[in-house]
Amino acid sequence: MAQLLLVEDDVAIRGALIRALTERGHAVSSTQTAIEALQIVVDSPPDLVILDLGLPDLDGYEALRMLRAISQVPVVVATARDDESEIVKVLDAGADDYLVKPFGVSQIEARIRAVLRRLADETRRGEPVLVGELRLDGAAHEATLEGRPLDLSRRELELLYYLAMRAGQVVTKREMLTHVWRMPYGGADKTVDVHVSWLRRKLGESAQRPKYLHTIRGVGMKLSAPS
Repeated sequence: MAQLLLVEDDVAIRGALIRALTERGHAVSSTQTAIEALQIVVDSPPDLVILDLGLPDLDGYEALRMLRAISQVPVVVATARDDESEIVKVLDAGADDYLVKPFGVSQIEARIRAVLRRLADETRRGEPVLVGELRLDGAAHEATLEGRPLDLSRRELELLYYLAMRAGQVVTKREMLTHVWRMPYGGADKTVDVHVSWLRRKLGESAQRPKYLHTIRGVGMKLSAPS
């Protein structure tokens, strides 16, 4: 059973989801405002947040950004907005998954299980990964380069960890989108490029003078130790 926080201002949808998820064994608390949701996360952190974007007091995207500033609680966004650029924007802001309304309860429960399962898998990660002077500790959510802590966002750390676990192998953008952004349908290559650019800057390198992150033109990306 998971402790869920449902942030939804539509009374009918909120009531239906609470009943359905409770029947499936979850404990569900709810609110219709972003500000109250942030307070609940601080006072009584849930296992997962289901967040609507169309909230009355604050846009859900801004609420997500504020939430990520105070907590790493998993977030599944559930909204009527179905534009791909909006999906990418929300995932980049730290959402763990995204559902477009209308959806069935079985679908959102499957997403909840998948996100919580991934979180449990991350918690069980073993020894830190070493690639040259780069050290990644997935369990502690930490990364260092030559002993210096790297200031990485959660998504940047996930991407770097995914590449480090496959050091020396070429990883395609589709694979990165599938396993890091959970977007198996692709179509958002730009978000990968942007995050790789940010990682390069923090690793002290550039596309023209790579050290760890090597672009394999037309194929994907490879992380390897400097020669």
